[in-house]
This record gives sequence, C-alpha cells and structure tokens, in this order.
Amino acid sequence: MQKLTLDYIKSLIVNADYQRFGDALTVCVLTLKNGFTVTGESACINKADFDADIGQKIAYDNAVEKIWQLEGYLAVQRKYEAAL
Repeated sequence: MQKLTLDYIKSLIVNADYQRFGDALTVCVLTLKNGFTVTGESACINKADFDADIGQKIAYDNAVEKIWQLEGYLAVQRKYEAAL
C-alpha cells in the first residue's frame, strides 16, 4: 500500500458504540474487521454547553485518528520487513 486514505481507514470499521460518562465526557469504541477495538474521547469544558452529537463526532474522529496512526505504523513495518 502506497498511501493510506480516509476511505480505507473507515472501511476497517464494522461498528461504533458511544457511551456518555457524567455530564460532559463521551467515549467512542470502534470495532475493526479483525476484532480489535480503538477508543476516542471528547470532553466538554462546561457541562451546560454539552451537545451529544458534537461529543460523538469528536470522539469518533479521535478514534479514527488512532486507527490512522496504527495503520501507518503497520504499513511502514511491512515495507521494512519486505526489504530484509
């Protein structure tokens, strides 16, 4: 693989679960095709400003970013191993 794309990263996701904790914390758990789970979080400074939809979007985006990092590492590792 030469380049990671957002479409590829999103194609790895089979499920997204959200949980709200307290008045301002949202956690997103993404389950990938291989069964691995990745989490993302969002927290609101002022609980009066909490918006569940915004919290879920930010938590999801943060979890996707973690997948991107993991897949980036894996791509570089595979390239390294192929060169041995």
